Amino acid sequence: MPESGNPATPATASATASPRSLVLLGLGVFLLVLAPLLAWYVAPRAKVTPVDVDVTTVFTGTGSYFDTDALRTVRRQKITITRHVLGDVAASERSGRAVWDVSTTVDTPKTLALRDPRKAFQWTTERWVTDRRTNAPVHCCEEAPARFDGDAYLKFPFDLEKRSYRWWDNTLGAAVPLRYAGTKTVQGYTGYRFTGTVPAARTGSRQVPGRLVGRPRQGQIQAEEWYANSGIELVADRRTGRIIDAAISPLKTLRAPGGRRDAVTLLRGEHLRFTPATQRAQVRLAQADSEKLALVSGVLPVGSAAAGGVLALIGVVLVVLGRRPGGRS
Repeated sequence: MPESGNPATPATASATASPRSLVLLGLGVFLLVLAPLLAWYVAPRAKVTPVDVDVTTVFTGTGSYFDTDALRTVRRQKITITRHVLGDVAASERSGRAVWDVSTTVDTPKTLALRDPRKAFQWTTERWVTDRRTNAPVHCCEEAPARFDGDAYLKFPFDLEKRSYRWWDNTLGAAVPLRYAGTKTVQGYTGYRFTGTVPAARTGSRQVPGRLVGRPRQGQIQAEEWYANSGIELVADRRTGRIIDAAISPLKTLRAPGGRRDAVTLLRGEHLRFTPATQRAQVRLAQADSEKLALVSGVLPVGSAAAGGVLALIGVVLVVLGRRPGGRS
């Protein structure tokens, strides 16, 4: 009589996939799904202008300025421009924009020692509001000046191209075209270089004694204020748009009403440039932000896709082998 309850032979036994193969397959699929998520969702959200900024940049160089005590222009003096940018985090979070308050002082050796912006040779304040992704100006949130425009001011847009950009010149009150002029290395870090100039333009008027502008027979006179810039040079990080070096050569003068020649030099800066300390600080910030963006937009998605593909393939192979009769469990 045939025996009952015989165990199944190896050829008929049902094989199952090993836990290790399933783990590898699951991990591979997860990494494959993660790769486009990083590239299409995380990276665009990481590429936004920060709102919690607190940065001070300093320009120095030699130049001339009008000494109101001596009533004359003094030359070959040290000129210092200090710009402090502070992000308004609360306003930024409410509006979804980047809201930055900017304080800029121009100092002579006499006023710099006072360390008080109210006593600086010149002090201006601005409220700069931009779209966090495009860097385009946004007219909201009590921005000042209210009519600013352009592509760049405190920074350039992300992912710079080798083309011209419009830079907002707050003294001129208008955007100035800056041309791409190759690359430049600053403190060991290479960025895109942009250059331009500002032809002489009238920017306002100021009441002064007539004798200052060649009208001695007149008492007080509304002299014309003129501004020019013979050399603007900005070097920006290609990926983040952060400015790592800057140089300007501003000229502010007075003319008699309707006059064609400058009568008084109020301020002349001869190639005022970021100090080495400012360059190093800007390079550190640009390099850190650029590496983060490169990580989430390139290295991690590519690495995740490659690793996911390999692990998924290994997992599939092990699952197939494990399900074959006689395969390893």
